[in-house]
Amino acid sequence: MSIETPCIAVCLIDPQTNLCYGCGRTMPEIARWPRMSSAERRAIMAALHRRMTDAGMELPKPRPRRAPATDALS
Repeated sequence: MSIETPCIAVCLIDPQTNLCYGCGRTMPEIARWPRMSSAERRAIMAALHRRMTDAGMELPKPRPRRAPATDALS
C-alpha cells in the first residue's frame, strides 16, 4: 500500500519559512511522514496550500500525468 504524499520531488527548504519549496511541509513533518496516521497526513495536506500562500511562497505546479504508452507500430 502506498502512502499519500504531497511531494513533487522538489526537495529544498526555504531558509526563511523552513518550508519545503516543493510541498510546503517542514523538515520534521517530512521526517515523520511515513510514521504518521492517514488522518495526520490528510490534515497536513489540507493546510499546505494556505501555509505556502501565507508564507508568500509560489505554489508548486502539479506534476503532469504520463500518457499511457502507445504502440508506435499500430
